[in-house]
Parts: sequence; C-alpha cells; structure tokens
Amino acid sequence: MQQFPAIDLDQTPSRWRRFACMMYEGVLLFGVVFLASYLFDTLTQSRSGMMFRHGRQAVLFVAIGVYFIMCWRKRGQTLPMKTWNIRLVTQDGQIPGLGVLLLRYILIWPIPLLAALLVLAASRATGYSSTDLLIVFAPFTVFFWTWIDPQGQFLHDRLARTRLVHAPKP
Repeated sequence: MQQFPAIDLDQTPSRWRRFACMMYEGVLLFGVVFLASYLFDTLTQSRSGMMFRHGRQAVLFVAIGVYFIMCWRKRGQTLPMKTWNIRLVTQDGQIPGLGVLLLRYILIWPIPLLAALLVLAASRATGYSSTDLLIVFAPFTVFFWTWIDPQGQFLHDRLARTRLVHAPKP
C-alpha cells in the first residue's frame, strides 16, 4: 500500500470545502448519468424513463459506483476532490483497497435514501406534490453526522474506516 507523504491526518477539510466539492461532483455526475442512461436507452430501445425503470436504476447505481471507485482507487481523489485539495485515505493515511472503497460507496447511500423516503412520506401526507421538490436536499443529509463526529468526518467514512483529509498540492 502506498502512503501519501504530504498529508496531515488531523486536518479535516471544512464542511464548506466538502460541500463545494459535492456540488462540483454533481456537475460531473450529470455527464456520467447522461452517458449511462443514453447507453441503457439505446441498448434496450426504451422510449420512456419509466420503461425498465428498475433496470435503469441498477445501471445508474453501478455506473456512478464505477466512476467513484475508479477515481478513488488511483489517487484517492476525483477531479473535484483534486480541485478542492481533498483526498480519501484509510485511518492510517494509505490508499484504501478495492473492498473498502466498495463498502464506502454502498454506505454512502442509506442516509440520503432515507431522507428521500421521508420527503415522499411528507408529500403523501400533505397531499401537495410540490413537497417532492424537497428531494434536492436529500444528498446533503450526509452532512448531519459531521456535527456529531469528533473529527467532523462523514458516517460512511467512520464505518468504512476511511477519512477525508486536506491534501495540499505538491
């Protein structure tokens, strides 16, 4: 395993930097989702987003996972993480292995999915379909744990035994 020499394991990136990185990541994920959806629609000849809905969701889950795991595997960074000087490392500062990266990716999903389910429940309970618009906040619910965690890390990082650290440019 390779260790990064210029990393201070005690220096967690601020929530604002992680938020900005997440917003930038969303822009790049638009391209990943678009390409995967285009290929799915072309190969299945689907004419609507509702055709083969569960298959499409599975393909997008895998495509997004492949994007993140490939980026994290090489240098511990996606392009937005590199831009904002953030790196993913294990608790001891090494590059996480493939199993750990897969576990981290899977652990990212439960909290935003629970938030999406709560938005759906609120929409059904109120009868106002406009309540569905609150779904845009679901991905940001991963930040709630950072106010509880002593080092300000995400819950999925704590569970996967990884961490995000400040990674200054060499």
